[in-house]
Amino acid sequence: HSTHMFDKLKSPVELLVRKQAKLINGFLDEAEKFLAEPDTRYEGIVRIVQVSRGAPKHRRLLRLFEDPALKTEMQRVEGELSRDKMLPTLDEEMLYAMDERGHSVSLMEKGRDVLSPEERSLLILPDLSEQIAAVDKDETLNNSDKAERKNKLHLDYAKTSERIHNVHALLKAYALFEKNVDYVVQDGKVMIVDGFTGRLMPGRRWSDGLHQAVEAKEGVTIERETQTLATITLQNYFRMYKKLSGMTGTAETEEGEFGQIYDLSVQVMPTNEPIRRVDYDDRIYKTRREKLAAVIDEIVRLQARKQPILVGTVTVEVSEIISRLLKTKRIPHNVLNAKHHQREAEIIRQAGAPGAVTIATNMAGRGTDIKLGPGVLKCDRCCLKCVDKNCADCENDHDMTAECLADIPCGLRIIGTERHESRRIDRQLRGRSGRQGDPGGSEFFISLEDDLMRLFAPERISKVMTTLGVPEGEVIQHPMVTRAIERAQVRVEGHNFDIRKHLLEYDDVMNQQREVIYAQRLNILEGGDLKEEIGEVFEDIVSRMLDKRIDTGDIQEKWDLAGLRDDLLRIFMVDVNFSDVDVTGLTHDGLTENLNRATRMAYERREEQLGSDVMRRLERLVFLQILDRGWRDHLYELDRLREGIGLRAYGQREPLVEYKREAFDLFMSMVETIQEESVQLLFRAQIQAPPEPVERVRVEKASHADAQNAVHNGARTSMSATPVPPFGAPAAQPAGSGLTPAVSGRKKAADGSGGPQKLPVHVESKIGRNSPCPCGSWKKYKKCCGRND
Repeated sequence: HSTHMFDKLKSPVELLVRKQAKLINGFLDEAEKFLAEPDTRYEGIVRIVQVSRGAPKHRRLLRLFEDPALKTEMQRVEGELSRDKMLPTLDEEMLYAMDERGHSVSLMEKGRDVLSPEERSLLILPDLSEQIAAVDKDETLNNSDKAERKNKLHLDYAKTSERIHNVHALLKAYALFEKNVDYVVQDGKVMIVDGFTGRLMPGRRWSDGLHQAVEAKEGVTIERETQTLATITLQNYFRMYKKLSGMTGTAETEEGEFGQIYDLSVQVMPTNEPIRRVDYDDRIYKTRREKLAAVIDEIVRLQARKQPILVGTVTVEVSEIISRLLKTKRIPHNVLNAKHHQREAEIIRQAGAPGAVTIATNMAGRGTDIKLGPGVLKCDRCCLKCVDKNCADCENDHDMTAECLADIPCGLRIIGTERHESRRIDRQLRGRSGRQGDPGGSEFFISLEDDLMRLFAPERISKVMTTLGVPEGEVIQHPMVTRAIERAQVRVEGHNFDIRKHLLEYDDVMNQQREVIYAQRLNILEGGDLKEEIGEVFEDIVSRMLDKRIDTGDIQEKWDLAGLRDDLLRIFMVDVNFSDVDVTGLTHDGLTENLNRATRMAYERREEQLGSDVMRRLERLVFLQILDRGWRDHLYELDRLREGIGLRAYGQREPLVEYKREAFDLFMSMVETIQEESVQLLFRAQIQAPPEPVERVRVEKASHADAQNAVHNGARTSMSATPVPPFGAPAAQPAGSGLTPAVSGRKKAADGSGGPQKLPVHVESKIGRNSPCPCGSWKKYKKCCGRND
């Protein structure tokens, strides 16, 4: 069951976010006052740095950044504070701080006071090892009280850890995840929006409780947390194939990654027809408001010429803003995004018509061929430049020159409202136009407030706008600026590649474990004989028992024979009363050989009881069930280990090396647990045959409920620990209750007649023809016993 506290913590976290907003507004008021005076300008810049760490998308902050000189100065001061390790001091003055690039949020001491003013310890993890040591030293407690006290400490620690984790997840949901950007809400559910394709991803959920936090934020039903049953990175998945190849129009930008990860080269093939699309230099504006106004003006101009337009947006939110602005201009248009995807085919079919305006997220940027409507193509031969001198069909009766490009080309026009962090996505959007030699054009409109420009663009772009003294509403359009933006995209792509490469290094550790587990699982599923492997498992378990209980130096006074007897009883149901056995002169190796022989004999007796066929089926069923459960739990443990392993770097330890070591220890512990639990279940599973087939009786009037209860009053499989016979004696089968795998078998009916038992039928009312048949077949009555009615 889910143990989350999102519904209880939502109100305190909302209060925390509101108080942070009020605090940030106060910092901005101080910053503006300090900036107005030359003597206090530095303090004002420090306040700006502080606000950028507490609310990087605050509107007033973005307006201040319209002054490129101020932004440059802020970045310089931030570098100085980082070098002097003063940034944590600034963070402590706020309730929480966020790292937008790292996508993380840190709760400060003042934030804990707001969330839990009466008892701050509720949000502070205690030192569990210190508390346990204190319990061990307490001489007033007996062993039972100590165990109870330790159990309570573990439960309190887990509850506090869950509470802190829920608070951080809620903070991330409120501070970093935006509605209609990262997700949408449809039919009372939070749907993730793919940042690359712009499509919804139904069924996908963010892990680690983040999806539940977003559900709590939006006030929809908080669904149970999902658990990973299997995991693999795409890189390791593709590397399972013997041969890899592919074709895409955007592989050139990722050539380095193909080479490093897959050892594949990228070859650029020439286009089928010469490219006639004109890719204009980017238009750069100071503010987002100026950029959107310019986009609308350009759409109006092109639509008046009856030229089809595809407006590409990065988020659902921007697509809807542009739609509202176009409605004020009374320009008909279609919107294609994660919210309006039902008419996708129809919208794309009409997107090439004369004067058609289509606003789309990246959904229309992948694998979409927009056919040009009649009258859109002005000339079949010349657009970018003349191929020959016979341009009789061209509306321009002379060679194409630079001044003609202002109104040329015809065809589909692409307008990008923002540069994506990946060049591939921008190229895919451009590639919707100018396909198969058609004319077309593409142009991107960018502002300094865009996320890419704000986080990754070089400072010299801001310096250029300051140097040129660009007034409000004016645009910068120069190849140098376009190249600078592309370099910023290269930096982001390199950053993302480092993340994927780092993830692959960690997954390579798990991949070795995955191959071992999946090989065992495949052998079980394919019906392999496990008897020999189970014999090796018995030897491994006995060896671990002896290593734990028996000193290898053959000093019998140090042997824990009572503990060894308990282990044999618990796992193999074999009782060895060492007080009745002469162990004088017995060595460690000799004891190992005797115990291995005893466990094999117990297993052979178990096989004689059940029969070889049933035993083989039981082995496969038990090992498959325990293996799957153990692997699921192991994945959960590895996720927890992966979350905090990066902190080892503070202790001058390499996180990847530490992860390899601890992941191996966890894997070996999992293998041992699987072996012991499987053997326990093999010896304890009680096999019970299914009931004999019930004789079909024509029923005219019967009580469906009574008949069904009679049919399902059958036997159940069970498992329990029962008194164990002495060493060497056959093990009696338990008769307790519980859950075990059901294994098919046959036995005679218990009534002594050897024939099938008939069930009592109570006549009460006529059965409906569409009702379930009371014979227990789960078919409709008219298709079963009521066929002849």
